[in-house]
Amino acid sequence: MILTGADIVVETLIEQGVKTVFGYPGGQVINLYDALYTRSGRIEHVLTAHEQGAAHAADGYARATGEVGVCIATSGPGATNLVTGIATAMLDSVPLVAITGNVPNSLIGKDSFQEVDITGVTLPITKHNFLVKSIDKLADTIREAFAIAKSGRPGPVLVDIPKDVQVATFPYEPSLVVEKKLPKPAKHDKLKAAVQMIAESQKPYIYFGGGAVSADISEEIIALADKIDAPIGCTMMGLSLIPVKNPRFLGMEGMHGHYASSVGQDEADLIITIGARFSDRATGNVAKYARRAKIIHIDGDRAELNKNINVDLGISCNIKNALQRLIPLIGETKHPEWMARIEELKKEEHEQFERVTAKDRITPYALIQEVAKHTNPDTPIVTDVGQHQMWVAQYYPFEVPRTFISSGGLGTMGFGLGAAIGAAKATGKKTVLFTGDGSFGMNLNELATAVTENSPVVIIIMNNKVLGMVRQWQTLFFQKHYSNTDLHTRKTDFVKLADAFGMKGYRVNELSEMESVISQAFNENGPVLVDVAIFEDEFVLPMLPPGGSIEEIITERSDQS
Repeated sequence: MILTGADIVVETLIEQGVKTVFGYPGGQVINLYDALYTRSGRIEHVLTAHEQGAAHAADGYARATGEVGVCIATSGPGATNLVTGIATAMLDSVPLVAITGNVPNSLIGKDSFQEVDITGVTLPITKHNFLVKSIDKLADTIREAFAIAKSGRPGPVLVDIPKDVQVATFPYEPSLVVEKKLPKPAKHDKLKAAVQMIAESQKPYIYFGGGAVSADISEEIIALADKIDAPIGCTMMGLSLIPVKNPRFLGMEGMHGHYASSVGQDEADLIITIGARFSDRATGNVAKYARRAKIIHIDGDRAELNKNINVDLGISCNIKNALQRLIPLIGETKHPEWMARIEELKKEEHEQFERVTAKDRITPYALIQEVAKHTNPDTPIVTDVGQHQMWVAQYYPFEVPRTFISSGGLGTMGFGLGAAIGAAKATGKKTVLFTGDGSFGMNLNELATAVTENSPVVIIIMNNKVLGMVRQWQTLFFQKHYSNTDLHTRKTDFVKLADAFGMKGYRVNELSEMESVISQAFNENGPVLVDVAIFEDEFVLPMLPPGGSIEEIITERSDQS
């Protein structure tokens, strides 16, 4: 059938299984929006308040499901407003397709109204991008974008479509959903080498990251840990893959990781790393990282091998297939002394926690535990970026994969609300957003989207009236020079703001109020906001100093006056 380019775009999205797109209309995509209008019974469009919100919503949708998220923006400022969201997806390997309009081909390069070279702008922050200059390439280009976004190591792809290509007509032939291309299987000799290293180890430690979530290998990791009698730790992006209640799971390690997880990794003689990239937040001082250990690195992206840390055995492969083949080759072993040491570390960690946790005020731990009483194991838990993010990563009792949604690599303040809307849309489930007053202020305009969509998002603001994470650094490393981190002068009333946007807002100022107010909030239908006052100098502990090593770990405050 003969269709316009705009019609071809929407038909191809439907063909590829897309049910929901997020975006904001404008002059250079008005034809595309007309095509969405005429197909509104087959594909849903969610109008966000800002294009950045659309990108984060598509990102949250993708993280919650593993499917490709889709966002749409017009040319110029509409396209550049997507940039932060695209970069967020790139750093966390999230499958995303961003579709932008552009001025007609005849006007490209002439500084036309709202013209920006968005393919040039996004070249460093996409897996690939396309400028579609001819309609005969349009459908296949979109299909290729989907294939690239979800294959191998996932990531964002941008497709820029000039206005005249959207208006032109061309025959459209439906096609099948493009298949996800997996990395090649691991070579047998590599697996045999891993078996030998594991057999020689007395203190094995399994360490995984976001790549393990993408590979869906929770069962394989647990089976491997049980067979070789090893503890399990993870990066922040790996959270939710292994249930917190698993006795081998020590939680997140790194700058703000659990004490037992970080120290246990440091004392191991073999680290089996799966789908993690050894980021600076995870390793600290690379010269002092894992000095006692040999390292096996299994990853779907060859470029990550020996990039940040030199390893003893690197295996670039289909991770799930590699573990399924590796586990039967390994002999079952026990390491009672090593596991006893891990239990000692867990006890030390618990004692530290008891010493530093206040009982007479609202603490992040108490708040998170109270919220958790009202959630289900498959409830999506979304965070913004800052102290609240680390507290959730440390304390929330995750049980089901893909229920922790947060910006890791880029650390994008303002990510949370859009992502929570996207996750709620993807799953149909009540979704929790933990945010801080600083992060929430970045993109609170998406409250309009939440209300319009009646999105079942429970927004928990940990409101300490400061930029808490930066303030913590200023306290520890900058002689308490609180330069521009005090938000007390802001007079924003988040509860009144919620009412202005058309949603219910609650306030919690005292510990005695917390239980009843959180219960009321979870009984609301649609979006709801809870503004919770917390102590301005609550710290995220433990903490490795930036560029520091495990010997310098901070477990308690010594500066309190």
